[in-house]
Amino acid sequence: MSKRSDYRAVLESLPPGQWTAYLNAESGLPGPRGNIELAQAFSDVADPALIRLCAGSPDEYLAMCGAVGLGRLLVEGDSGAAATLRTLAEDGRWRVREGAAMALQQLGDADMAALWALTEQWEDGGPLVQRAIAAGICEPRLLRAPEDAARAVQALDRITAAVEATDPAARRSEHFRVLRQGLGYCWSVAVAAAPPAGFAYLEKWARSQDRDVRWIVRENLRKARLAKADPTTAERLTAILEQSGA
Repeated sequence: MSKRSDYRAVLESLPPGQWTAYLNAESGLPGPRGNIELAQAFSDVADPALIRLCAGSPDEYLAMCGAVGLGRLLVEGDSGAAATLRTLAEDGRWRVREGAAMALQQLGDADMAALWALTEQWEDGGPLVQRAIAAGICEPRLLRAPEDAARAVQALDRITAAVEATDPAARRSEHFRVLRQGLGYCWSVAVAAAPPAGFAYLEKWARSQDRDVRWIVRENLRKARLAKADPTTAERLTAILEQSGA
């Protein structure tokens, strides 16, 4: 049995009133890594009312669990889950934001069309919402179908265009930094899933005069998956960045 299934069995054996105490006891916090497997198990079996209660908790780990659980509620067609999840995607606590991205991935596991529909609704959001989208869709298991890989590249292209259009004052914000950091990884996942189209978009951004955009491209080109996908093109794009002084 996996850790996730073990935790699920424990939760199902406990009276409902003891769940939050168990979550806190097994959270792994304080520490470098929150207990992701427990959060996923909670998402699998928790009552919707408890998921919503945890999502609004001031406790970071409980709120993370609630965020992950909202992914299941999305899959089940809960009409209010998306609005709550969008709020959590902009939460000041990074683990809660990670929970929101995991919820989007859970939706994608069940229904990619629903994930793309939500992506379109959220793309005009702020940097943290855009970061949640990027992290949610750029998961290798979700991009096995060519059409999904192509849509991921297109979504990142639009988000990167928003980065390029951000004014200098807004770039000093922590929210912008979080988005930039996320894009510094997510492009490599999408491009590796759709190399021809992905590298074409990445080359366009490698030629940008925007320093933050070039930083994003450079960080992705450092990922081994891009060198594996197309070493010749990866080397050529690195050379383009060097010529531009990135």
